[in-house]
Amino acid sequence: MQAPPHRHRRSPAASRLAPVPQRRRRGPRRRRRRAGWRRWVLLLLLGSLIWLSRGWWWPSPPPPQMILVLGGDLDRERHAARIAKQLGLPVVVSGGSNPEYAHWLFEQRQGLPPGQVQLDYRANDTLSNFTSLVDDLRRARIRHALLVTSSDHMDRALLVGRIVAGSRGIHLTPEPVGCGALCQPESRRKVWGDGLRAALWVLSGRDLKRWAAERLSLLPVAARQGGSAPDPAGR
Repeated sequence: MQAPPHRHRRSPAASRLAPVPQRRRRGPRRRRRRAGWRRWVLLLLLGSLIWLSRGWWWPSPPPPQMILVLGGDLDRERHAARIAKQLGLPVVVSGGSNPEYAHWLFEQRQGLPPGQVQLDYRANDTLSNFTSLVDDLRRARIRHALLVTSSDHMDRALLVGRIVAGSRGIHLTPEPVGCGALCQPESRRKVWGDGLRAALWVLSGRDLKRWAAERLSLLPVAARQGGSAPDPAGR
């Protein structure tokens, strides 16, 4: 029989002297990631400082050129009609009262000429109050508008308006309408939620909340109910 091959055994001393394999270091990659995050944070801070200091370098807006009224309360339209008569400014009512009442209020009661008032019914919420009109206002070379809405709605409307209209170079000055005992202060969550929707609209050109709702409504009923199709017999 052939003798088994001799296996070389390492002595304890040789084992102690043998180099221990080391794991691959990930330090440089982590450092690069941290440096990338630092750059983004610095850019964000720099952009915020530029935006907050725009009052020093941004061209001052001209005097108000129009009145923008957000529908939802007749007192807003009455207030806008009074200041329109005082200042002689054109009025745009977004999502307001029915045309019969609006024409009576502005033309017959306040005596404004028909061409001074424009009624627009494309909007159905605060965001679309601005997104449906902002490009029309830019084409009309509007750079400064008085914003008329209820005092309890002004924070949200002004935030959304300054994001959407501000993206087109349009300045808004608040003209709040008192609501007295009928005021219903809005939560910060609602205000900042609409502000986020406005920012996403500026970036993407669409209302992502409505876009998602439309896509969800197109899903099959079975998919929305967890995959179980309804029983046609009703059982």
